[in-house]
Amino acid sequence: MSSHRRPLYGLTSAIILTGALSGCATYDKCGFAGCPGDAKVTANVEALIDRHPALEANAISVQTMDHVVYLNGTVATGLESREATAVALEAPGVTRVVNLLAVSR
Repeated sequence: MSSHRRPLYGLTSAIILTGALSGCATYDKCGFAGCPGDAKVTANVEALIDRHPALEANAISVQTMDHVVYLNGTVATGLESREATAVALEAPGVTRVVNLLAVSR
């Protein structure tokens, strides 16, 4: 009976090891420093916000992690908050926007 379990344990170990190694490969690509291209995505979003007349660029901080843009800061109205999200989504490479902007009014 134990001879039948050995191949099963070996197969299970191989599957677990394969999953762990692929996770390491993914981590190396997008670790704590972010993914390749995140700095460019941040620069693109900041440039779009700077050019948008209804948004105060100095009030909005942009960070990108794994092509997900995080907007932080304070804006005057809910409309400005929604507009910042819409503008950020226009930037190339953005997969999602997390709006953490506080509304002062």
